[in-house]
Amino acid sequence: MPEKFIYKHQFTLESGFSLPGFHLAYTTHGCINDEKDNVIWIFHALTANSDPAEWWPGLVGKNKFFSPDRYFIVCANMPGSCYGSIGPLDTNPEINKPYYHNFPIFTTRDMIRSYQLLKEHLGIGKIKIGIGGSMGGQQLLEWAIEEPALFESIIPIATNAFHSPWGIAFNASQRLAIETDSTWKSNHVTAGIQGMQTARSIALLSYRNYQTYQWSQSEEETGKIDDFKSESYQRYQGEKLAMRFNAFSYYFLSKSMDAHNVGRNRQGVTDALNKIKARTLVISISSDLLFPPPEQEFLTAHIPGAIYKAIDSDYGHDGFLLEYEQIEKALTEFLDKESFTESETQKNNQWKHINS
Repeated sequence: MPEKFIYKHQFTLESGFSLPGFHLAYTTHGCINDEKDNVIWIFHALTANSDPAEWWPGLVGKNKFFSPDRYFIVCANMPGSCYGSIGPLDTNPEINKPYYHNFPIFTTRDMIRSYQLLKEHLGIGKIKIGIGGSMGGQQLLEWAIEEPALFESIIPIATNAFHSPWGIAFNASQRLAIETDSTWKSNHVTAGIQGMQTARSIALLSYRNYQTYQWSQSEEETGKIDDFKSESYQRYQGEKLAMRFNAFSYYFLSKSMDAHNVGRNRQGVTDALNKIKARTLVISISSDLLFPPPEQEFLTAHIPGAIYKAIDSDYGHDGFLLEYEQIEKALTEFLDKESFTESETQKNNQWKHINS
């Protein structure tokens, strides 16, 4: 069960919106050692929770790469989510009713500022390894820039320095789907839930790719004219998410992702990335359409001393959750200081002109 950190003081967001306080749900595994040098901070993606042993079981858990027998593992549920941290369904103290549509946008930088307070609460002064994929990787980069001396090593996976127009367009399309739900404007916990199911179907197209559907959803029969496997799969995935998530959190977290830009108010993206002091392994997924490899190559080119590793996978963006063995191998080589070939550290020059 996650624990709860409660902050009872004013907390001002990047937008200027001030909260009278907030709370975070967080999960820990293992114990911090006497030297306090065994802390692993894991950052979750869009719809996950604060327990990486549930959604990253190939890497986190007893006898896994990140084992609680060896490490003190921390993961906080991001603000805006529906797994215990402050979110749209929580009560707005000013009106004594849930925020619903009036929930403020937490940028990834706002999220990190809330984690800094949790870190102090836990008595953590140094983090051995920070790791996260997708939106979790965005948060990790923000924190490594904000506190360059905090992390010994960071591993951002399938993520970026700023959210791309392509990624924003996918998120906007999903929000449009939610907005077309006739229930969305109502103040109710289930508002927009049908629209969110459609939004999830759109999202899946960005998480996977042509090959993924080709080998997983192809028909065995050649005579079909309706009721195709890929259609039922899309419906199932939307219904599955609706059983555990709400449209308000989905809507506002997608806005948080869109607002991600490490260069904001920092003289640009490249200057911001140059502030990172941690040893860095940047991992990409070869078939990722949503966070394509050139975005990670750009990170590698501008984070001092960063090493790049491409994971060969047909799973698309979801490869960061599924390719346990390849990711573990890359982590082992990196953390054991084994050599990587020059080809794995190549920079993509076409991205170097992007600085904001």
